[in-house]
Amino acid sequence: MIMMISSETQSPIDRSSAKSEVKDVSGEKIMIIDDEQEISELIRLYMEREGFTTFLCSRGDVAVAEIVREQPDLIILDVLLPGLDGIEACQEIRKITNVPIIFVSCKNDDMDKILGLRVGGDDYLAKPFHPGELVARVKAQLRRDRINHQQNITPKLLECGPLQINLENHEVCVEGKIVALSVKEFEILTILAQSPHRVFTHDQIMRLAWKEEPLECDNRTVMVHISNLRKKIETNPQNPRYILTVRGVGYKFGRSDSQ
Repeated sequence: MIMMISSETQSPIDRSSAKSEVKDVSGEKIMIIDDEQEISELIRLYMEREGFTTFLCSRGDVAVAEIVREQPDLIILDVLLPGLDGIEACQEIRKITNVPIIFVSCKNDDMDKILGLRVGGDDYLAKPFHPGELVARVKAQLRRDRINHQQNITPKLLECGPLQINLENHEVCVEGKIVALSVKEFEILTILAQSPHRVFTHDQIMRLAWKEEPLECDNRTVMVHISNLRKKIETNPQNPRYILTVRGVGYKFGRSDSQ
């Protein structure tokens, strides 16, 4: 049996038709905001068969409070809602979270879709639709969100051979031994290590580490800090392994060719 979801859906839910082929989720939470109970329950059935945890909300004016409480990973949002319509609700939701929002609506006009996407929706599915299509769109949005999240995560530990830089507790270890660095030395090392093989000029290091515009005499300041840093982390400061000089330009982080 193929069950299409529309604003006129009134028939009993056929649970045998909501069979999952592949489950690739781990309890991710879906908030379903729709005032039509039959539709909400059918969507919930399909989502839970795929391993999602679901929460229902039937009014736009209480949606934000429910979202704050449940912290969903994705929101399915009807356009026509009591209290506050879906467009207005979306604008309020976007003030508190950037999780994916998929609009579902009986309004199929192109301008309605454009408006939904413009106010913060990530996708727009017009009724009637097969619930399997909604499941596919939910998975696609969550997959994209996970990828974006991973790309935006700053690693807490940077490693290069025996050198370890812990960004969380500002600790540096060389061959398992903690090395005491000054605040500026740690900042310079972190700046270079987070962008390996990128060359930083003296001026760029001054702006990033000291948060001020460099003067001509500041080149000397950077050079002294680099020299002190090398003495602390390099086995042979005269033949550095980590902080390399690019003559006439500045410094970069990376293994020297002789290592």
